[in-house]
Amino acid sequence: MATPLSSRPILGRAVRPILALVTVTAIGIIGHVLLAGVGLMEATFWLVDLTSIELHFQDHDGPERATKAFAVAVRIGILLSSLWIGETVLSAAFGGQITEELKQMQTERRIDDLSDHVIICGYGIFGRTLAAQLRENGHDVLVIELDRAEFDRIGEETLAIRGDARREDVLERANVERASAIIGAIDDSNANIQIAIMASQLSPNTRVIVRVGDEMYESVARRAGADEVVIPEVLSGDTVSEWL
Repeated sequence: MATPLSSRPILGRAVRPILALVTVTAIGIIGHVLLAGVGLMEATFWLVDLTSIELHFQDHDGPERATKAFAVAVRIGILLSSLWIGETVLSAAFGGQITEELKQMQTERRIDDLSDHVIICGYGIFGRTLAAQLRENGHDVLVIELDRAEFDRIGEETLAIRGDARREDVLERANVERASAIIGAIDDSNANIQIAIMASQLSPNTRVIVRVGDEMYESVARRAGADEVVIPEVLSGDTVSEWL
């Protein structure tokens, strides 16, 4: 079964410039045959070597100037068609990467303008829920996510940085110094505690909220610099008890 061009973007986008190159080449060969009365092989060779035209007319009569002008025009057409093919193939091959880089540049400019925003480290279920609720309440939200699959799930409405929130350079990119709060929402108590240590050192005035998986980590998280410690399982249990 033939593969449709739509499933091969590079080939699909290159069809028009390839047809243009074939058309110009065919016109050039036919034109040389009609103008100078040469054979197809010699006319084809003239597309490559223009000096052969001058050598031909040294021994033959005919419209030398018109043939040379036509040959130059054909050569320009072939060159432009070749450039079109190259540009199309490169654009199709690297367009996604370029688009991603441009998107990243736009994101970085928007982040530079942020102030009093909330940084959420981790975009799992807990992080996604927080981001949605904070946006609904009018907060500017910036997500830091390391996992590629989770990062790709982040919608256009949420600013995001792909990186390790435990790293100083990543937190600086997120403008942690100007953030109102940073939340360690990763499903890993140790990682969130490390985020608290780094964030509290970089920006002592930023409120640090840390998620931990067990009460035994609460005191450790507070000593690491967390202002608030959240245990989702405990909160869920309390909520269910209130319902009952």
